[in-house]
Amino acid sequence: MTSFTVRRLGPDDGAALERLAQDETDFTDELPSPPLTPDAARAYLSDPGVWHWHAEDAGGDPVGFLMAYVHRRRHGEPLDVMFEEIGVRRSWRRRGVGRALVDALHAQMRTQGIGSVWVAADNDGARAFYEACGYELDELQGVILSRAGDKGAY
Repeated sequence: MTSFTVRRLGPDDGAALERLAQDETDFTDELPSPPLTPDAARAYLSDPGVWHWHAEDAGGDPVGFLMAYVHRRRHGEPLDVMFEEIGVRRSWRRRGVGRALVDALHAQMRTQGIGSVWVAADNDGARAFYEACGYELDELQGVILSRAGDKGAY
């Protein structure tokens, strides 16, 4: 089995995000998103509320990623984590990459003293993976609404 390492990206890792964007379909089965500009990537990776890890092969190429956001709450525990997205390159699936990324998330939460994390699963495979990582069905959300508008319109 080929080895990989997991590391949390920092402000100077914009190139890693760009490499991920180039092959996004191989990780997520979704159409690629345009990469962030260098300034936007630095701002994203400098934000203490953004946690972004990469699993990388021996050559430093991404084989998986996980991103999560820390939320400050108005009641109960002061912080929780929204596990936003995970992706593993097709050829690396079922080799422990996803589990290692989730373990890195949980380790960071312990370090920060955060005890609560939630994730939305949009398919049966994702749900099975999260359950294998110790997640439990909390509640069913019937509808997700969003709004996009012109910048400055709000």
